[in-house]
Amino acid sequence: MVTLYERIGAEKLHELVDRFYDEVFRSPVISHLFQTDKTIIKSKQEAFLTQFLGGPQLYSMEFGHPKMRMRHLPHAIDAEAKEEWLRCMKLAIDSLDISEELKTALYACFPAVAQHMVNR
Repeated sequence: MVTLYERIGAEKLHELVDRFYDEVFRSPVISHLFQTDKTIIKSKQEAFLTQFLGGPQLYSMEFGHPKMRMRHLPHAIDAEAKEEWLRCMKLAIDSLDISEELKTALYACFPAVAQHMVNR
């Protein structure tokens, strides 16, 4: 079976991360949650998404097990923040030059994960 990572490819994934964070950093709802160096944030997200979508285990090799819920606990993530994060991701995915079917499959990966991050 071909993974989503193989279907989107490293170049489009990089584009996705850039476009996603363009939205996030402009968001009045969630931008305050991303206060560290933007380059580091994007790099970690790209490594995580590579792994999450079935590609090489880049995140684990550099940072250990993702433990995403634990890593996000210091940040107040409520339902509004979750919805805004998903809105930003949808906009980023929809902006990519990929098939509608791939856009749908890619976005479908995120709602359950976003819900898992809600901690307030």
